[in-house]
Amino acid sequence: MTWKVLLGAARVVVWPVARLRVTGALPQRLRGGPVILAVNHIGPFDPVAVTAACRVARVAPRLMATGGLFKAPVVGAVMRASGHIRINRRQANVADAVDDVTRALAVGSHVLGYPEGRITLDPGMWPERGKTGLARVALATGAPVVAVAQWGAHEVAAWGGFGPTVRALARALVRRPVVRVHFGRVVDLGGIEPGAPGAAQRATDRIIDAITAELRELRVDEPRLPRYIDPVRPLSVQRRHRPSGR
Repeated sequence: MTWKVLLGAARVVVWPVARLRVTGALPQRLRGGPVILAVNHIGPFDPVAVTAACRVARVAPRLMATGGLFKAPVVGAVMRASGHIRINRRQANVADAVDDVTRALAVGSHVLGYPEGRITLDPGMWPERGKTGLARVALATGAPVVAVAQWGAHEVAAWGGFGPTVRALARALVRRPVVRVHFGRVVDLGGIEPGAPGAAQRATDRIIDAITAELRELRVDEPRLPRYIDPVRPLSVQRRHRPSGR
C-alpha cells in the first residue's frame, strides 16, 4: 500500500518540472508476473520519472536500489516498507541481491533494475556496458526481461550536489522539459544456455542492445550527443557499449 501511494506521489512531483510522456505497455500476458523491467540510467531524477511512468502504465515493480538509500533517514524506512531490494554495490555481500531478486520473482513480483549499475558516463548518454546481475537472474529463473527506455530526465536535475541541482530544478520549473518513458519489447534471450561460459555477459549484452534500440527511437533528433549537456557530469568511455547497428 505504501508503494502504491508513492507511485501516485511521483506523478505529482514530476508534473511541475517536466511533461511526462509514456508510451508502450507491459503485455497483458506478463502482468501477472514474474517480469524484470530493465531501464537505462541517465541522471539523478530519472528514478522519480520512471516511478511516475510506472503509475501511468499501471505496474508497481519492486525497485533494485543502492544500499545508501536504505540508510537514509525517512527514505530508508519508506524503501523497506515498500518492499524494494537493496543492492550493496562494492561490498562483499553484493551478491545477496541476486538471491533477493530471485525470491521476489518466485512469488510473481515485477522487479525494476538498472543493468548498467550506475548513471551512464558515456559522452553521448547512451547505455554503457552492463553488469551481469539482472541477466544471471533472468537466465536462472526464466523470467522475461522487458526493455524500458527513458530520455529527458537528465534535464531536470544536475550532477554535482545541492547547488547545481537547485539551478537545474529552477530551470526545469520554467521550461518543463519533455520526459519520455517507453515500455518496449521483451528481450530475446533464446539460445543462451544458462550454465555455459560467458552466458551472463551475452545475455547482458542483448539486454543493453534492446534498451539502446528503444532509446534510439526516443531521441531521433539527438542521434549522437544530447541537446542538453550537464556541464558538471563526468565523462568516461571506459565502459562504452557498442551494440550492432550503431
